[in-house]
Formats: sequence, C-alpha cells, structure tokens
Amino acid sequence: MLTVRKLNIDLSQGFGRHWHGGDAFRSMYFNALSMSFPVGEQSFIDAVRAGLELLPVLPEHARLREDAGQFIAQEATHRHVHSLYNAELQRQGLVNHWQQWATRRIEYGRRHKIGALHLLAVTAAYEHFTAVFADGSLRYSNWLDAAEPKMQTLWRWHAAEETEHRALAFDLYQALGGNYKWRIRWYVYAMLFFSIEAMSQTTINLWHDGTLFRPRTWWGAARFFFGKNGTVWRSALPILTYFRRDFHPAHDGKLEPTPSSLAEAWLKSHAESYRVVR
Repeated sequence: MLTVRKLNIDLSQGFGRHWHGGDAFRSMYFNALSMSFPVGEQSFIDAVRAGLELLPVLPEHARLREDAGQFIAQEATHRHVHSLYNAELQRQGLVNHWQQWATRRIEYGRRHKIGALHLLAVTAAYEHFTAVFADGSLRYSNWLDAAEPKMQTLWRWHAAEETEHRALAFDLYQALGGNYKWRIRWYVYAMLFFSIEAMSQTTINLWHDGTLFRPRTWWGAARFFFGKNGTVWRSALPILTYFRRDFHPAHDGKLEPTPSSLAEAWLKSHAESYRVVR
C-alpha cells in the first residue's frame, strides 16, 4: 500500500543559486529536472486515470486500483512541491522551456487521440527513468550530500516515493493487455526526448546563470556523469534492463540493498521531514 506524505520544508525563503555544493552544473541539472515535473507528473496522473477507466472492476484488480489512487495523490503532491521550487527558479531568472516542450507534445497527443494504453506505456517509460535516478540519489551519497540540507531532503523524499510507486503505471499497462512491442517503442521515444531535453534545459539554465562557458562548469559535468559513481556508469545498465522481455520495475536483480529497502530506510530515518496524509 502506497503512502501519501506532505513534505515539511519551506521553499518560500528560497535557496542558493548554486545550492548543490557550489557546483553550477549539478545545481542547474537538478533544476532542469524539476522544471519538467509539474507538467510531466500531471500527464502521468491523467494517463493512470484514463487507464483506470478501462480496467475491469474485478477482485483481482482491487489492490491495483487502490495503489493507483495513492499514486495519483503522491504525484499531485510532487507536482505542487516542484511548482513552488520552479517559482523560485523563475525568481532567480531562469526560464523554463521544458514545460513548453512537454505541453506541446501532450497537446499533440490529445489532438491525435493517442489511446490510454499508449499513454500508459509512455508513463511507464518515464517512471523507469525517474526510478533509476531516484535509486542513485538514495544509493550514492555523492549525488546529493554536498547540497543544501533542505534540497537534499526534497530530492530524497521525492526519490523515496518514486521508488515506492515505480511499478504502478507498468502494472496497469500490463493488466490492460499492453504488449512488449509498444512498451519498447515508447521507451525509445521517452529515452530520446528525456536525454535531449534534460541537456537542453540544463544548457539554457547555465546560459541564464552566466556559467555556461566556464571550464569549471564542464569539469563539474564530467565528474557528475563519469566520475566516482557517475550517473552514466551507475544508470546505464538499469536503464537498459527495460528492454528485457521479462522486465518488471519491482524486480531488483542482485542490487543490495534493494531500492525498496533504501527508500524505506530513508523514510524511517527522516520521519520528521514529512507528515503522513493518508
């Protein structure tokens, strides 16, 4: 059973421009991810709601329906928190293009009446990317330990909940008869757009930040992607596992500790950082 939590941090006082240990690249990369979340998470909510309308009301689907309701509430909470986060980024002079790119694609899908199964496949794909990044944020201390305390809390709370519900859209897609072929087609689509847009928005952020052409910025990028526990080294294999026919988001393979246990441990040790809503 998924749990909905309200985060106990105050973003109204803002946060540092280079909140990630003074590292311009890491700060602007994480900021770019946040810029995508409100629109993206609303689209995930809409996709799951559309899928639930097609799901037969049967006893074997009761747990899936219950978890879907909690997934929607968790994502709505994430959407709200990142809207506050993004408002601070706007005050700092950053410009959110990613939400415009995503909105245009979503509106294109609506005009062309892309079906609920396809929307769920897209959602499952993006949720896997999010879950891989979430696991790294909880597993590798150097991904976030240099950040301001409240930003560490925000990102790891988000990571823990993304880990909790990482299988929901996938399970709903499977329950509705979704097939491997379209699951992979939409995954390649998501991989392409996520990679391009994450780097494009980060570059735009660095431009507005005035640090785009500083050698230190790109040395920070190289360390982030290819240094100790670099995101490329640590994320490549988990990202590629999605291509397996027997893939399931909750199958953790040989990972020790498991993503679920990492999320549970963080939530237990930081219970003062949130309150349970339901």
